Amino acid sequence: MATLEEFIAQVTTEVENEKPLMKAVGNDVIEFTDDDYSWVINNRANDLFWQQENGWIQARKDAYGSIENQLDMQYWDSVNGTTTWQDHIAQVKLDNPKPA
Repeated sequence: MATLEEFIAQVTTEVENEKPLMKAVGNDVIEFTDDDYSWVINNRANDLFWQQENGWIQARKDAYGSIENQLDMQYWDSVNGTTTWQDHIAQVKLDNPKPA
């Protein structure tokens, strides 16, 4: 897992390769200031770090599916003597592990 500082270094290189970045100011289009570049670098790096640390949460929520579908799986498991729901939950957790 990368540190925030490592993400900042990575994004700094990416932003350097994207230069010049431009913005509209009134009717003019001008290159980003040093402060603008710093903001972009910090924003992107923090987003990558957040995704690394917390992205698994949203990925699990999306993969679990709706409560209604899970309840339906549980009902049919009880009727059929199967473990579809348990298998599904185990696979979601396996595919989207918590960071260590």
